Amino acid sequence: MKATAHFRPEPWHRWLLRLWRHRWQSDRAAHHAVPDDMAARLARRVNASERRHSGQVILCIEGALPPSYAWRAGRQAPLATVVRQRAMAWFGRLRVWDTEHNNGVLIYLLLAERRIEIVADRGLQRCASAPDWHAVVAALAGRLKSGDVETGLTQALEEVSALLVTHFPLAEGDSPANQLPDTVLRV
Repeated sequence: MKATAHFRPEPWHRWLLRLWRHRWQSDRAAHHAVPDDMAARLARRVNASERRHSGQVILCIEGALPPSYAWRAGRQAPLATVVRQRAMAWFGRLRVWDTEHNNGVLIYLLLAERRIEIVADRGLQRCASAPDWHAVVAALAGRLKSGDVETGLTQALEEVSALLVTHFPLAEGDSPANQLPDTVLRV
């Protein structure tokens, strides 16, 4: 019989520090990390990427978790679980799941926790493996640690695009259908 891991809440002082960090994180943190000119360049790269495959890619940069998520993180559920839930919530809210071939991808950054999540729709989950996504996250994390946000996001976008081109190339003569906006969401 397989033993199940039990969640152990983090110490209260660490949890309070997390609440404080999320409460007082600047509302403009995502705009500081990805200024308007960088967001415009990244949006153009998303658009160029989507002309090569039938998938849809959304970049979402969030400064801090809303209070309901921050409250649960570390006390009621592991931080990684709560961050994943938040990324999934954005995936649904932005309708990334609502693409024709179920091949949307959300690249989500949570600045307050320095966490990265990539949420791929079910069409891609059948094609791309977990190590593929982990490699994209690891490369992006390395660039973000060095402070090179634009290069990191550009590289992540290129790697996600390569997976989409491999598994969902445009058929000969097809024109790309841009089903979702190419803007970079900064909240």
